[in-house]
Parts: sequence; C-alpha cells; structure tokens
Amino acid sequence: MLCMSLCLCLCAYVLYIYIMQGLGTCLNQYPVMRIRGHLFPGMLIVVNLFVFHCEALSPTYGTDSLNRSSFPVGFVFGAASSAYQVEGAANEGGKGPSIWDCFTKIYPSLEPFVTLFHWDLPQALEDEYGGFLDPQIVEFGDRVKYWITLNEPWTYSIGGYENGLFAPGRCSWQQQNCTGGNSSTEPYLVTHHQLLAHAAVARLYKQKYQATQEGKVGITLVTRWMVPLSDSTPDHNAVLRALDFMFGWFMDPLTTGDYPYSIQSLVGNRLPKFTDEQSKMLNGSFDFLGLNYYSASYAAHVPDQPSNRVNVTYTTDSQVRLTTDRNGVAIGEKGASDWLYVYPRGLWDLLLHIKRNYNNPLIYITENGIDEVNNSTLSLDEALVDNQRIYYYHHHLSFLLRAIKEEVNVKGFLAWSLMDNFEWYSGYTVRFGLTYVDYNDGLRRYPKLSAKWFKNFLQK
Repeated sequence: MLCMSLCLCLCAYVLYIYIMQGLGTCLNQYPVMRIRGHLFPGMLIVVNLFVFHCEALSPTYGTDSLNRSSFPVGFVFGAASSAYQVEGAANEGGKGPSIWDCFTKIYPSLEPFVTLFHWDLPQALEDEYGGFLDPQIVEFGDRVKYWITLNEPWTYSIGGYENGLFAPGRCSWQQQNCTGGNSSTEPYLVTHHQLLAHAAVARLYKQKYQATQEGKVGITLVTRWMVPLSDSTPDHNAVLRALDFMFGWFMDPLTTGDYPYSIQSLVGNRLPKFTDEQSKMLNGSFDFLGLNYYSASYAAHVPDQPSNRVNVTYTTDSQVRLTTDRNGVAIGEKGASDWLYVYPRGLWDLLLHIKRNYNNPLIYITENGIDEVNNSTLSLDEALVDNQRIYYYHHHLSFLLRAIKEEVNVKGFLAWSLMDNFEWYSGYTVRFGLTYVDYNDGLRRYPKLSAKWFKNFLQK
C-alpha cells in the first residue's frame, strides 16, 4: 500500500512537472488560466484547475452562455480611455502643460461619460496654489448626460502625496527621493480638498444645469477587494479597516458627511474636519457612483506597537498589511503590473458590500481590465492574441451578472481600456488595451483578439 501511495504521488508529481514544462514556452505569452494543486500521500488534490492556451482562444469564447442579452435591457456597455494617456499634444490648441507633462517630461450613437479631472492638473495651478493642498482649487455642455467630477481620488492622493510615484511626486519616504512632502498629513489634506471640490462642482451642476440638461453627476472611486489572510478575528477586522482606508475614506463622506470612525480614531488630529455646512454639501452629492475594480489583496492585522508610531504614514495608519499571496500561493493569476492579480469574485463581493453598507446606490463600472507586458520580441500576430484578457472579462462579467441578479443597482460596464496607452508611472511598458497600438509604426492600431471577443459578446 505504501509503495502504491508513493508511486501515485510520484506519478502525480511527474505529471505536474510535465504539464508545466510542456506549457513553459506559452506561459509568459498567453497565460489565461493556471493549474494549481497540492500533493498529499497517494493523491494529487487539484484545488484550482485551469488550462493554459498556447493558441488563440475563439473570439466567441463563452458568449453562447454569457453575452449582452444576458444583462437587463438598457444596460450600458463601452470602453474607457483617458485624454492625457492617449492624446498627447500638450501644447496644442492653447493648452498649457499639466503636472504630468512636467513630471514625465463626435459620434452621435455613443453616450459619453465625461470625467472632469483624471489627475492631469494644470501645472499653472500647481505652481500658484500648490494644487489640491490649497482649498482654492475648488460650464457644462448639454450634449453630455453623465458627468464624473473626479477619477480615483484615492490614487491621486496616495500616488501623488504618500509614496510619490505619481505626479506631483511628493512624500516623506527618504528612499523614494521625493522633492518634498509629508506622507502622514498631505494625503488626508488632499483627499479632503478633492471631496470638497467634488461636492462644490456637483452642487453647481445640480443647481444651475441639471433641470434643463437632464443629466447626472457622479464620482469614480477605485478599490481592491480585501480577503482576510487567515480566519482569525483580527484579520477579519483588518479587512474592514483596509476597505475603510481605501474606499470608505471617500464613500462615507459622500453618504454620511463624515469619515469612517476607524480613520477618525487611528489618524486623530492629522485628519481634517468638515464643517457642518461642508458635511451637508457632501452628503448625497452624487447621482451615480463610478466604480473601478481590477484586483484583490489579502489583509492581515498589524498589532499596534510603539515602533509602529515612528515614521507614521497613511500606509501605517490602518494597522493592516496587504499582500497578494498566502502560504506562497498567489491570490490569483498575475497581470503585467505588480499590483494586478485576477480575482473575479472580488467584484461580486465588493458590489454586495456597497449594497449592504451604502444603501445600494446607482453604479456604473467605469474601469475593469488587465494588462500584458509590452513585449517587443513578439510578432504583431502574436501580440494580438490576448487570451488572458478574454478570460478576465468573461469571468468578471459573470460575477457582475450574479450581483445584478442579487439586486445590486449596476447599470453599466466600461472596459479599460479602449486602446494601449501611457500607463502613468509604468509608461509604455504594459498594455491594457482592447486595441493594439504600434508605437514603432506611426501609432497604427489593430484590434486584439479581445476586441473581436467583445464585439461578439455585444452582438449576441
């Protein structure tokens, strides 16, 4: 019996190695799924069985069972892009440089969702006022019916003022070589002013334009979903704090007029306070919520110790450690970016969390997608085969539909992104697009396999 168990175990191990070796050459090019298993005496327990495709998936993959007609009538589908990331022309048409320019040296059948601020603050406002560090940061056209005031204010606050990876590149982390800043105060101040700017613009639109233009105004927030690293009570509580510090930091003021209690108690007097008038202006200051979801993380409790109070930053305030692996196993298949792991269920979990805790607001998924490495060794034909993106969208849309069936108030989905673009601090090293942009041949554009898949999805 022992001999047979050892034999089975050895055979299973050899089979696993054979599979991985046989797929090694295509793994880096077209990883859409994975095989993950654990060896036990006498058996191979497969806990997550996926298949890597060395050849292109069918452009109709899964669309017989999941397609546009699966969703409610009137559900909006589209693809998103950002002006700064795709248009260039910093000095054309009277436009002056933005902070990102300095930091990095009409179709009538379409319904546009227009974002007023997607991080590229005019450099003149940065120079004169210090950007969103100053409260003074605070005309609509009638052809646009969906206005978004801010895109991912969390990313702007943290990237620009906590870790310095985004423009304007401020932080107090010495290893980041920032030119100035305070990572324990500035992220909170910038978020405070962004929220007030949103509320002021939303009030202006509602009072002056909404009655005649019959449009809606919203804000787009980003968050990961959080999964407890262990089943311990401290780790489950850490999940709630992590969500508060990334999502509730914005969503609570928008729905209650004040910050989450966890942030108030942990940040203390470094957290700006809203006046009664500001709280009233913020509370309910959106007609819809734009939601950007890409990935998930494990959350683990970090015990409060005196050593943790040295070099305090936004990152240390939450007393949570975020990680993407548990016992050496990643939370999901990795994209090209170091922060992006495929976790489709997280979208469903997040939407139910919002329904339960924020009175089920009207939601549009304004960004969702995955990137691949900009691999110059691939031929054009090879580069257009993006199996992982098809897998990503199919499974995220499956969980989105599941949430809708559970009465989450979601009315639209926009894929990120329409085409490959300048991906902020990653530059042109990664590609998020449904459309391939040839940077070496006059920016010529070619639909990837995922674009053909999305077309078939929409035509069903």
